[in-house]
Amino acid sequence: MSRGARVVLDNALYHLITRGNQKQRVFIENIDFEEYLKRLRQYKREFKFRLYGFCLMPNHVHLIGAIEQKEHLAKFMQSLNSSYSVYFNSKYQKVGHLWQERFTSKVIVKDRYAIDCINYIELNPLRADMIDTPYQYQWSSYKERNLAADRDRKMLDELSLSGTPS
Repeated sequence: MSRGARVVLDNALYHLITRGNQKQRVFIENIDFEEYLKRLRQYKREFKFRLYGFCLMPNHVHLIGAIEQKEHLAKFMQSLNSSYSVYFNSKYQKVGHLWQERFTSKVIVKDRYAIDCINYIELNPLRADMIDTPYQYQWSSYKERNLAADRDRKMLDELSLSGTPS
């Protein structure tokens, strides 16, 4: 069965999801989350990806962002996930695929739904009973978006709504 064509547009807002192969954990220790975020920063700069929200769960990743040139979306995700896979497989002496299939991408309208989507992904750890309050989870954009003290992380770009570029 062939895969459907991916909808990719210049300057569109996307909800990107990538899952561990067979629902396996892709982050075992805190350093693994840190390594993924380090690579996210690197490829965010390289491919001019604007990041508006994220949540790294033990077995999957959510990113909300936009990319200037549509042909760079797949390259951005491929570079990010391949780089992290090499790190993970080397560290844990694994071979084979870390990620399940290709990443999922959903186009999001830059309106209130974008904020709702960011809120939704940031609350994943709460819904999974991993934490009591979203402030406790350090692997999402929640604190950076909601606490002035955490804005020094500087992972996020400013989201402007109503279709205007940010």
